[in-house]
Amino acid sequence: MSLRQRVAERFRQVNGVHPMTAADDAYVSRQFVVLEELCAATGRDPEDVRRLMLDRRLPLPGYLRSDGAEMVPADLFALAERAGGVARLAEWFVGQWADPARGAAEWDAYLSGQYVCLRSVSPETIRRKDELTAAISAAPDEPDAGSAAWLDRLHARVDELDALEPSFTGYDRLRFGGPTSRDTCVDAVRARWPRPVTAPAGR
Repeated sequence: MSLRQRVAERFRQVNGVHPMTAADDAYVSRQFVVLEELCAATGRDPEDVRRLMLDRRLPLPGYLRSDGAEMVPADLFALAERAGGVARLAEWFVGQWADPARGAAEWDAYLSGQYVCLRSVSPETIRRKDELTAAISAAPDEPDAGSAAWLDRLHARVDELDALEPSFTGYDRLRFGGPTSRDTCVDAVRARWPRPVTAPAGR
């Protein structure tokens, strides 16, 4: 079995087997890049990168397009470069969390390739997304819920999360088994608590 086939098999073990529609393909082609094209642009061998994925040293592709193309983020190698190389990446990544167990869990999640919920994946954006989704989910129970100050605070959080997250696609709702964090913490919140309409200034 070729390395490309092994990566595809590992991907399906992680994500399950779900169809990619034409809309899914169009979305991932806009948001991600083909592994071979990224390797050509950065002077890397795709086979070496596939070995690193299978050895759990780099994350799996975020998607397999319906034509089999391995779709990866354009900044796939950025964290390894920050860490000083792929050999140092795991230790560096886990060390970004005060709790080693939490860091190890996040490393496993990162390797899955399923952090397609972030435009750019890093320990900082992972933590900030978690903080924002927790704060947005808890907002209805805050003492001043419904007030103007509360609404401003809520929308500031939603706007920040909106900037961190892409729009997702139908395939994501299949592999994650339900709505995405954008569905629940951005779109649904804006629909339930819309921004107040500001009257135009008088002449």
